[in-house]
Amino acid sequence: MQRTVSSRLLFTTQAQTSVVLSVAVADRGYDSVSEQITLQAGDRAVEYRVLADQHGGRLFAFELAEPSEVLLEYRAVVDGVAAPELSSETDLIRYVRPSRYCESDRLLPTAYAEFPGLRGLALIDAVRAWVARELRYVSGSSSPTDGAVEALLARRGVCRDFAHLAVSLLRAKDVPARVAAVYAPGLTPMDFHAVAEAWVEGNWYVFDATGLAPRASMLRIATGRDASDTAFLSTVGGSLTLKEIRVSAVVEGDLPIEDSSELLSLS
Repeated sequence: MQRTVSSRLLFTTQAQTSVVLSVAVADRGYDSVSEQITLQAGDRAVEYRVLADQHGGRLFAFELAEPSEVLLEYRAVVDGVAAPELSSETDLIRYVRPSRYCESDRLLPTAYAEFPGLRGLALIDAVRAWVARELRYVSGSSSPTDGAVEALLARRGVCRDFAHLAVSLLRAKDVPARVAAVYAPGLTPMDFHAVAEAWVEGNWYVFDATGLAPRASMLRIATGRDASDTAFLSTVGGSLTLKEIRVSAVVEGDLPIEDSSELLSLS
């Protein structure tokens, strides 16, 4: 399978701003990955560091002393599928705990009331279907500080809200679950996308309660507890204002046919 993805970000920074970008395809043992990266502040190239993140993710980090208008253009052509991932005992502990946007402790009564007696694959499928039924996808309907509880109360959200709620319900039932940021061919409207992964029967399986794109052609960017670990753009000092974002993701040939009941790992 060959997939071509790209992203373009334009933003302005204040003085003394440190920026971290998470837009690169994760390093997961593909047959080949060909990348082009342009990072400029005004008319000059910006020097950046590539930092290894968890689960193969890669971060572009840099600092700007002066106020700047910054342009990032990233493009990758990826051949093949990702190598299977093994998880450590530490991972499985980390991903069953509550986190900033996945308040599984607060949603424990809901999880036990809605999914009594369910385990394993049956639980995952039930959670996916329940979140898809209970939430309505509405672009721009949630704020960057909203977590799973707010999404459930509002009964609407964007992809990260669907993922946060699904992950929270699974963790409440003691299933390790995490959020992955992906490029998603076929997604409409096109953007960075967030999906959920659950550890069951010795593997990480991806599921997406939004149903907006086929899982088989998604490409992993970042992985973590929730959106705080997978943001495509963040500051670790100073501040910035995002002015433009464009994302593209296509697959060679026809898009895979999505079957929500099929067990799939991110490829």
